[in-house]
Amino acid sequence: MTATLVNILAVALGSGIGGVARYVVGLLIPGNASAGAFPRATFAVNVVGCLLIGLICGLVERGCTLSTAMRLFLTVGICGGFTTFSTFVNENYSLLTCACWTSLVYTIASLLVGLAMVYAGHLLASIH
Repeated sequence: MTATLVNILAVALGSGIGGVARYVVGLLIPGNASAGAFPRATFAVNVVGCLLIGLICGLVERGCTLSTAMRLFLTVGICGGFTTFSTFVNENYSLLTCACWTSLVYTIASLLVGLAMVYAGHLLASIH
């Protein structure tokens, strides 16, 4: 099997796992359906996904050796399948039509907390 095919399969498998995990979080954190409500489940997966990708990339930067396929499986696959940026943008679009302040809070909180979690992941990766 070629390296490219292995990488594609790694991303596909990781994406499936991440997507299922995303769905489960949505089941565990209800309440996204009401108009104007803060999208808690999407916020939670994006924050956790930022922490995970920060941790993985931080470990790699600090010398943790992962094969290309494993790195792709974890970052592009699991984190990409788990986080939901397209859902985030769509929810903001919907919030803008009925709750502009909620949209603003959601956007700013997602970006600031997401950046903080990526930073925290890098810090966690540096702990020996």
